[in-house]
Amino acid sequence: MKDKLEQILVDATKEINNAESVQSLDDVRLKYLSRKGELNSIKKNLKDLSDEDKRIVGSLANTVSNQLEDLIKNKSEELYKIELDKKLENEKIDITLPSDFRMQGRVHPLTQTINEIVEIFNGLGFSVMASENSPEVETEYINFDMLNFPPNHPAKDMQDTFYTKVAPNVILRSQTSGAQIRQMLNQKPPVRVISPGRVYRCESVSARKNNLFHQIEGLLVDKDITFADLKGILNEFIRLYFGSSRPTRFRASYFPFTEPSAEVDVQCIMCGGKGCRTCSGTGWLEVLGAGMVHANVLRNVGIDPEIYSGFAFGMGVERLTMLKYAINDIRLFFNNDNRFLNQFRL
Repeated sequence: MKDKLEQILVDATKEINNAESVQSLDDVRLKYLSRKGELNSIKKNLKDLSDEDKRIVGSLANTVSNQLEDLIKNKSEELYKIELDKKLENEKIDITLPSDFRMQGRVHPLTQTINEIVEIFNGLGFSVMASENSPEVETEYINFDMLNFPPNHPAKDMQDTFYTKVAPNVILRSQTSGAQIRQMLNQKPPVRVISPGRVYRCESVSARKNNLFHQIEGLLVDKDITFADLKGILNEFIRLYFGSSRPTRFRASYFPFTEPSAEVDVQCIMCGGKGCRTCSGTGWLEVLGAGMVHANVLRNVGIDPEIYSGFAFGMGVERLTMLKYAINDIRLFFNNDNRFLNQFRL
C-alpha cells in the first residue's frame, strides 16, 4: 500500500504538470482527491492494517494528499492566468473603429413649431405663461362666462365642447383664451405673455380639423395699447415665421372676448391660392384670431378699461406647421408614422 501511494504521487504529479486547461486539471483532482478518488479508496482500507502500518500508511496518505493539493492549486492559478489573458486578447475592442449607426428620436414637428413661435415672441418681449395659469381641464365659468360669452352661446353646447364627469360644468378647454383670464387674475398690468397648450373640440376629423389640436395664446395689457400695436406685432411674427414673401390678409371677425376682432389668413401653400381640399377651395387658411380685449373681460378680472387696454390672439399650431412645410392633412401629426416624422430634423 505504501508503494501504491508513492506511485499515485508520481502519476498524479505527471498528470497535473501535463494539464493544459482548468477543466483538465479539475479532472485530475476528481480522479485522485475526490470521495471516489484513488487516495480516498486507500484511506478506507486502513482499517484492515495493523496499528503500526496504519500509522505509517495514514501519515504517507495525508502527505501525498497535501502535496497534490498544493500542486493543483499552483497549476490552477497558472492555467487561469493563461486562459484569462487569451480571453482578454480575443475580446479586445478597437476604439478607433467607427461605431454602429443607431436611430435616434427627433423632436416632433408640432413641438418644433411651438419652440420656434415661443422663440419669436420671446424676441418681441413676451414671456411664457406659468403652466398653472393654463390648465387643460377648465371650468365653464373661466372658459366661457369670464370671456363674455352669453349664456346661450352655441359654443357651450355638447356638440362643440367636451364636458367631463369630474364635476358639473367642468370641461376640456375649447380654447387657450381662458389662460388670459387666470393670468390677469394673478397679475395686474402690464401683462405681456404667451401660453402654448392643447385644446379640445367636438369636431368631425378631416384633413383640416381634429378634435385635439394645439394653440398658442398671446396677451398684452398695458396703458395706451391700440389695434395698431396688435397688427404690428402679428405682422412681425408672420414675417419672421413665414418670410416676407408669403401673402397674408387681415379680415374682420367676431369673438365675444375681443372688440374689434380680426382673423389672419395665410395663402395656402398647397395650391398657391387656387383652391384645394386643404383650404376648402378658398385659397386661404386661417392661422389665428385676434382683437382688442373686450372691456367686459377687463372688468371681470378687476382691471379698469378706462385706464388699461390690451390685445389677445390665439393661433393654431397645426395650421402654421402645415402652411410652412406644405403638409396637406392634419391627421399626419397624430398617426405616429415614422415615414412622416423622419422628414423633420432640427
